Amino acid sequence: MSASAPIAAARAAGRDPAAARRLALTIVAVMLLWPGLRLTEFNPAVLFEPRAVAVVGRFLGTFFPLATSASFLESVARATLETLAMATAGIAIAMVIALPLALVVSRCLSIARIGPARRWWLGDLVRLPARWLLIVLRSIPEVVWALLFVRAVGLGPAAGVLAIAINYAGMLGKVYFEIFESSDPRPARAIIAAGGGRLAAFAYGVFPLTLPELVSYSVYRWECAMRASVVMGFVGAGGLGQQMELSLRMLAGGEVATILLTFFLLVLLADAVSALLRRSLA
Repeated sequence: MSASAPIAAARAAGRDPAAARRLALTIVAVMLLWPGLRLTEFNPAVLFEPRAVAVVGRFLGTFFPLATSASFLESVARATLETLAMATAGIAIAMVIALPLALVVSRCLSIARIGPARRWWLGDLVRLPARWLLIVLRSIPEVVWALLFVRAVGLGPAAGVLAIAINYAGMLGKVYFEIFESSDPRPARAIIAAGGGRLAAFAYGVFPLTLPELVSYSVYRWECAMRASVVMGFVGAGGLGQQMELSLRMLAGGEVATILLTFFLLVLLADAVSALLRRSLA
């Protein structure tokens, strides 16, 4: 009897042949997850205790009406522009750092993938330190970078720009090189076979194929950078986060609600930009 006979019999009987395996994996996952939940003292029932419900209800009740005074809206508009500028400048610098590092780390132009060349070991010698650098950049959270840069350059959005640039360069670089490696190597191989160089193979054989994914992920990270500015604002990096920290300190729920609504509109803006770029690259 062949190994596929039990699977064929299960399918003929209308049963899922992989059901037992999925059940076993689910049980193992729950067994591994349960100690973690106990360690973190995760207990959703606490949220529904009368005292907790009353505290949350009182806090949410202060959200209305929204703060709409001219002076506050002017401050929010200025902080919104700071947040947009911080996220955009940070992501732009991160892309400038990430793209060459991803190209160095990726094997999309390696000898084993697109063609023969001498001194193949030099690629591995350069690739390993670049990979370590990407790991270091993304392993330290942006709020820690923000704390360091606030001490170095002072309070304000400049610290946030540098924090986003450093941390997101590591994230973008990792995803960029994975996108490059998952691309179809045949166009690059054809360019090499026709006498083109490796940079030409990347520019015409790899980059055009991966551009939609690169743009989509970069815009997503831009959106994440705008959200990260909230946390960084609490440590003095400027933007809407710093404005929210001031409003929370004064227990001004209406101001907090207005700032949250502004963040919602910024996320809608990021989604619209992403959709527009995808259509233009389709």
